Amino acid sequence: MKHSLKTGLCFGLTSAIITTLGLMVGLHSFTGSKAVIIGGILTIAIADAFSDALGIHISEESEAVHSDKEIWESTLTAFFTKFLFALTFLIPVFIFDLATSILVGVVWGLLVLTMLCIFIAKEQNEKSFKIVIEHLTIAIIVIVITHYFGDWIATIFT
Repeated sequence: MKHSLKTGLCFGLTSAIITTLGLMVGLHSFTGSKAVIIGGILTIAIADAFSDALGIHISEESEAVHSDKEIWESTLTAFFTKFLFALTFLIPVFIFDLATSILVGVVWGLLVLTMLCIFIAKEQNEKSFKIVIEHLTIAIIVIVITHYFGDWIATIFT
């Protein structure tokens, strides 16, 4: 896979998983509102996808080793990956009750992150276990922190 596409894909998927799960879990703890979580996911899919794409674009430009075509490939791949994958978290919200949809979303996100880590490990000829554990640990920390942060916000503002 081309470096520019791999950069956009890996960044977009990772960001979509971590940001969307953190948002969903935090908003669930704070509001318990399906409408708020749907609005949050849609906002992440649009605003954060643009933000991440611009971040990749500027980061790739700053390295001064990539062609304009490579920079735009990374930019667009990051945008569309983040946008489209973040939207997949809407599916369980529409299908299940809110508590179940959060659980399904967490499992879905961690499963895709695991598959991405295995892909990265194979690309680098490394053992996947170490990379999977490292990245899943970070993701779970984000999920736990946002859950408790949402609880804390609820106690302060409701």
